[in-house]
Amino acid sequence: MFRWHSEPWKATKLDHVAGVVAFTLVVLLLLLGGDPGWTPILDSANLAFHEAGHIAFRLFGDTASLYGGALGQLVFPLVTMAVFYRKREAPGVAVGGVWAAQNLFNIARYMADARAGELPLVGGGEHDFLNIFSRWGVLRHDLTIASVTRGIGWLGILAALAWLLYRFRESRVATGMRSA
Repeated sequence: MFRWHSEPWKATKLDHVAGVVAFTLVVLLLLLGGDPGWTPILDSANLAFHEAGHIAFRLFGDTASLYGGALGQLVFPLVTMAVFYRKREAPGVAVGGVWAAQNLFNIARYMADARAGELPLVGGGEHDFLNIFSRWGVLRHDLTIASVTRGIGWLGILAALAWLLYRFRESRVATGMRSA
């Protein structure tokens, strides 16, 4: 039988926490500097996952293909989280969580462009969120929805780091080492 909780969590060490915090700081510095909502290198990969999501979800029809771009961006970090969760490795789960939350900033950037249509589109195709928000009847709220999505991204980053610190504390308690 497949069980998600078959093993105890592996110890989370201070150098693990430092590595995840360093990764998060680099992501944040890239996110807040230069082109807002675009994290170089990471978002180049995310764009590939976005486009792959359109193709993969096309198997389920045109509507699924439309939503598949944003879903594709989120599937890969969520799978990363699931794999490390299964392995009971908290730093990997936290990195996947930061990556998933970072993706929300990029998705929010795309959402905010729904009416403006200023972002270059791969292959010059149609704007996903222009179509999605038009279908939902919320196109005039594109900037508000994007702002809420960015807020969820910030909360996701904080949650990933808080959870990692919790796992670190639990590791120290389990080994008899009390945190100061």
